[in-house]
Amino acid sequence: MISEKKKPARVWPVLRAYGKAALVYPWSLCGAVVAAIAIEVANVVAPLYLRQFIDLLSGGTPTQEVVRAIFIALLFFTTTNLVSWLAQRLRLFAVNKLESRTMVDLYQNAFDYLIRHSHEFFISNFTGTLTRRVTRYARAFEQVFDTMLFNFFPALLFAVGIIGVLSMRSVLLGAGLFVWTVVFVYLQFRMMLKRQPLRIARTEEDSRVTGFLSDAVLNHSTITAFAAVPFESLRFRDTIQRWYVALKRVWDADLWVYGIQGLLAVGIEFALLAGAVLLWQKGLVTVGDFVLIQIYILGLFNRIWNIGQNMRQLYDAFADATEMLDIMELPHEIKNARDAEPLVVKEGAITFDHVHFEYRDGHSLLKDFSLEIQPREKIALVGSSGAGKSTITKLLLRLYEVGSGTISIDGQNIAQATQESLRRAIAFVPQEPMLFHRSLMDNIRYGRQDATDKEVMEAAKQAHCHEFISQYPEGFNTMVGERGVKLSGGERQRVAIARAILKNAPILVLDEATSSLDSESERLIQDALLRLMEGKTVIAIAHRLSTVMHMDRLIIIEKGSVILSGTHEELLSHESNLYKKLWEIQAGGFLRKD
Repeated sequence: MISEKKKPARVWPVLRAYGKAALVYPWSLCGAVVAAIAIEVANVVAPLYLRQFIDLLSGGTPTQEVVRAIFIALLFFTTTNLVSWLAQRLRLFAVNKLESRTMVDLYQNAFDYLIRHSHEFFISNFTGTLTRRVTRYARAFEQVFDTMLFNFFPALLFAVGIIGVLSMRSVLLGAGLFVWTVVFVYLQFRMMLKRQPLRIARTEEDSRVTGFLSDAVLNHSTITAFAAVPFESLRFRDTIQRWYVALKRVWDADLWVYGIQGLLAVGIEFALLAGAVLLWQKGLVTVGDFVLIQIYILGLFNRIWNIGQNMRQLYDAFADATEMLDIMELPHEIKNARDAEPLVVKEGAITFDHVHFEYRDGHSLLKDFSLEIQPREKIALVGSSGAGKSTITKLLLRLYEVGSGTISIDGQNIAQATQESLRRAIAFVPQEPMLFHRSLMDNIRYGRQDATDKEVMEAAKQAHCHEFISQYPEGFNTMVGERGVKLSGGERQRVAIARAILKNAPILVLDEATSSLDSESERLIQDALLRLMEGKTVIAIAHRLSTVMHMDRLIIIEKGSVILSGTHEELLSHESNLYKKLWEIQAGGFLRKD
């Protein structure tokens, strides 16, 4: 099972995965990078023309040549700003196109890989965890790319540019700004690391508050019935008090960080301007240089002020992406063989040949299990809970892989057939069918996705779904709710049977297909199942023996092995055996109560 605990970020693997995804759109990527470079070059160059403009204004009498030079400097200053404006528009268009397309690809890649994991993988992991990982993986790309392209990359270009320009005016000014920038960024990084545990603690308290609220809302009837509102209120007060303490610690830490940043900003501004005054005294800088320095300092502050926060957000994005990347690097448990061929079912004969299977925990369920099912034979698997009945059908569907031995259909080893063709050849009706949060039409059509509306409705009639569907105002367009919660258990079962009717596969697997039906519904469905089973190989799992007593053969399973087989009459005519005991219990007890 995948751990819920957040794992450390794997920066380079995530960057490689994101880089590979982004390189699918090279023109958009190049456009965004080139535009970012153009913006910062313009931001470094534009103040130079402004410095020239101010120097000309303060340089003496406004002669015609001076005025013309002023307008030329103003023209270049405005042109450079227009270039920056155009580059910003280009960057936004390129980024919008690149990020939206890349995120779609990341969503698709993550879904395609995730959905191909095995049945065991999904029953071993929380649904909410898996869906969050897919979503965070795709959306983290936006955070990573935006932070790199809008924060770190521009800050680096701008810092290099202005340090270079100031160094040409004065090596001391350039060197001083370089040292201050390195110190400022380093302190930001160190303070980010110091604050990270506090932020993690606050996040944990956030989760506790959310969990408490969710638990209380879901159990509202219990709280009311036990007159426990004051008790729950006190518990919630304790929970939000801990959240308050964690939150205040984060905010207090932020105050100290911003205070130190502000002090460093005042210090470098004073140092550079004071140094410029000394240079001005020696005639090495002009009044325009003071404006240039001020613009550069403000621009640099704007880019690196929140660099610590940006680092934390970037780290969080890498951590979010890492969670899904771990799943995408986890090999699929069940794969098609290299030379896999589509399964062709003409007769429907099924053979289990010395099959051995055990779960990952080492619990052995099937040991040297063998069973032959003739073409179009209808058998029932009977046995106590845990005997291995459902496991047999799951192995047939290759939801699990056999440890040893083979399972064949018409002489074809299913391990050498493509999984898609195998499952297309088998219609499966589970004991507890799960429906999509889609319309009834879409849920039934899932049996055969290319079926027409008329074919769907006909299958629904045969499964006696039409009786309850016709009662809904929207009919077949009625949404069934998540997992089909708007339908009763019997109605969900009938939808699952309608799917199987529509699929019309040569092999039919029924896992207690009438368990959720009342007596009237069961009578109707039994008729539909009899028509459905005609001409098909059928494997039925039954706990209520009355539903399978007319099958061609009953297979009695005990501890993963076949201990007895025969018709209902044959098994009852034998001396004391498991089937006879089960029949006597049901016939003498539960069945007589119907």
